[in-house]
Amino acid sequence: MVSLVALSALLAACDSAVPVADASGMPRYSPEDVQELLQGTWLREYGGDSIEARRILVLSPDGSFAETVRITDAAGQVTTQNHAGTWLYDGTNLKRKYTRMNGKPPSRLNLPFATFEIQLESKNEFTGIDHVHLNRIRYRRVSPDTVP
Repeated sequence: MVSLVALSALLAACDSAVPVADASGMPRYSPEDVQELLQGTWLREYGGDSIEARRILVLSPDGSFAETVRITDAAGQVTTQNHAGTWLYDGTNLKRKYTRMNGKPPSRLNLPFATFEIQLESKNEFTGIDHVHLNRIRYRRVSPDTVP
């Protein structure tokens, strides 16, 4: 009986770290778990007829982020941009405030923000919806030495 009680207590203590599947079968994490899982290096790749882009986003535990973007146009010309700022997860949205745009401070009249309602697909992938610009993004976790 004592071992059964001890096992129950151990399972209850571990329960918050294990995601629970929602009705659609997607893992559901606590906001604290999501905040921790978002830390790391993420890759987003996208493109169209005239460009291809690779975006590396590093979300640091101290609330800062660094973002490197590599854009290749239809002629094969490559442009690289480096951005930085602060990030937070509010329980629903991943919010980023840019404090450096391509190495320079942005205009105080037009501070850039990016806000995406996110859903973790797994510990290594998340999707986001930008309700202002009506677009959907997908990031996947990559090793810290990944280049754009």
